[in-house]
Amino acid sequence: MSFLKKIVDWYRQRRVFSEICEWAGILLVVFIIRTIGFGLHCVPTSSMETTILRGERLFSDKLTPLFTAYKHGDIVVLDDPTYKYSENQLLNWFQHYVLSPSWTKRVIGIPGDHVEGKIEDGRPVVYRNGQKLDESYINKYPLIALVDKTQSSPFDRKSYDPKFSYDKQPFYRMSEADTLSIPMFYPHTPTRGFREIAREGMPVGPADIFDVHLDSDEYWLMGDNRQNSLDSRFWGPLKSSFVHGRVKMCLYSIDITDSWGRLEWLHIFPFDIILHPINFWKWVRWSRCLRFIY
Repeated sequence: MSFLKKIVDWYRQRRVFSEICEWAGILLVVFIIRTIGFGLHCVPTSSMETTILRGERLFSDKLTPLFTAYKHGDIVVLDDPTYKYSENQLLNWFQHYVLSPSWTKRVIGIPGDHVEGKIEDGRPVVYRNGQKLDESYINKYPLIALVDKTQSSPFDRKSYDPKFSYDKQPFYRMSEADTLSIPMFYPHTPTRGFREIAREGMPVGPADIFDVHLDSDEYWLMGDNRQNSLDSRFWGPLKSSFVHGRVKMCLYSIDITDSWGRLEWLHIFPFDIILHPINFWKWVRWSRCLRFIY
């Protein structure tokens, strides 16, 4: 009997080991496909309002950019360019593909472009290779200051449509009690941001004023919500290695303001329902679900 028991135990151990290997293989294949083929992203900031809202879950195409270059106007996914990445290659790779939250910006300049930012008649404008851009995608709504319920900062600024009351706003849940007596930021006015750290080709000065020639592996990226976007105006040209795909679709849109910091990527379905089983269905912006993004 002891001999038979040893055989049964050996078989069970082998079966468990085999199942572990199968699951490990499946997870590896899924990870490779997600890394090279497509991406699922949670939008942690309001820098692309109102094209993309904070809390929207996006699908990005990572495959075709391997064969075709990014072009002007593309909305792309990028790694946090302000984070200090490790010099260790393995840790650096892990930080880029696992820890780093996904930012979304619009491609304004591609390799070889000359990009200039100016103030004309009190309005910020952008020139590319000597041509002034007609940027119809820029956020047309003022930004109102609200209490930041994530407690990551004293307040947050969100797009506000003056045609609607606080409880009927089309973009975010708001209440008059959460508003702060801080002046609104209005569209098409100079950004109040200021570059405090000089970078190559980016002298200290007003964020809307710049003059940059892009190298063969550099992009100039800006958010559509110019009044509340940390973009190339502050951190300068971005190396192509930081860009990881084109945003193609909003899978679903939910008005959630909580944050997991550098683990924002975990905030995707079905985690949203697990974390908010009751309110999830009330917070979904149904009209913005399953839509293509341009």
